Amino acid sequence: MPFTLLGPCDYREEIRKSRFLALAAPVASAAEAQAFIAAHSDASASHNCWAWKVGQQYRFSDDGEPGGTAGRPILAAIEAQDCDQVAVLVIRWYGGIQLGTGGLARAYGGSANKCLQAAERVEQVAQQLVSLHCPFADLALVKARLNDFASRIEAETFDANGALLSLSVPQGQFAALQQTLADLSRGRLLLQPISAPD
Repeated sequence: MPFTLLGPCDYREEIRKSRFLALAAPVASAAEAQAFIAAHSDASASHNCWAWKVGQQYRFSDDGEPGGTAGRPILAAIEAQDCDQVAVLVIRWYGGIQLGTGGLARAYGGSANKCLQAAERVEQVAQQLVSLHCPFADLALVKARLNDFASRIEAETFDANGALLSLSVPQGQFAALQQTLADLSRGRLLLQPISAPD
């Protein structure tokens, strides 16, 4: 089961007079990952190398370092730590001593690895997207019970008869939530699975 981070973390290291600062944070989307990198990159640094992974999507950048010596080792560190929904930025201030391609890969990958090892992590729980049409009379009670099943509302739209809720439900809680809703409504409230977009 993959892990994500509970919050941002950092790790600093000096290798042969070059200073390295690794920053990592949880991200929910590609756009959020790119925003984190843009917000934390240092224009005064020699290189701002990064990688992120969100589900099956991933990207990385060597930012001027020799190809394959920075971004790919950072991504390898994310995967080695079994992390998902994570962005890692490693900033380097050049100290005047060449590290060579192997040394660069070890420095970038090592900094990212140590940063992620020190981070507070939480196991990701597989979620199922479901929809539920709920009459206005039941809406407050349904919303109050969702927390009991670690479920959250992703979207909510209203019509003349009530609300259409899109819910994210932990897969292990689906049957229990379905039964509770059926009991509350004498069988009127039914969860409908939503297929995730590819």
